[in-house]
Amino acid sequence: MKILIVDDHPVVRAGLKALLAGEAEVAGEAATGEEAVAMAAALHPDVVLMDLQLGPGIDGVEATRRVLALPRPPRVLILTTYETDTDIVSAVAAGASGYLLKDAPPEELFRAVRAAAAGQSAMSPPVVARLARRVREPGSELSARETEILQLLAEGLTNDQLARRLFISRATVKTHLVHIYAKLGVDSRTAAVTTAVERRLIRLD
Repeated sequence: MKILIVDDHPVVRAGLKALLAGEAEVAGEAATGEEAVAMAAALHPDVVLMDLQLGPGIDGVEATRRVLALPRPPRVLILTTYETDTDIVSAVAAGASGYLLKDAPPEELFRAVRAAAAGQSAMSPPVVARLARRVREPGSELSARETEILQLLAEGLTNDQLARRLFISRATVKTHLVHIYAKLGVDSRTAAVTTAVERRLIRLD
């Protein structure tokens, strides 16, 4: 089993390489999303261990999307410190086979890598719990679009900027905001962002 490690921190890559030495062949290491796509195309790994935040350039979600668009795509297993709804939903929507947190024990990582290589899903227990909650309480959960808008609100975008970024009308932006406020039980943009961060629906970089 060949693994490609994608993380922008050299120490993390070295640690993962040492940890996986007895379980699989580490075919390569990439520090950026662009490197990850190029190396996945050249090395044909079975599994790509993908971090979400990769510094300058494309992030882990976009890199996942591009890797899976290759002619002979490997499985992509997200390995990150982030467990917000927006990160999880974006990664799953991009086609990731699994989502694991970096504080997971080594045995859980090994099982997840083997499962991903076998074409199975591999999710960290906290991630499974968050996804299960979204299924159980769909009426109170933010949609993918609402979560995206909320993340952009946290970045300080105005309604006009949101409309331009998402190619929707200002009226549609306002409608989404009304729904977001109602679901979160708030009445302002600031309160919506604060509540969303507290509930780990979005994150502030």
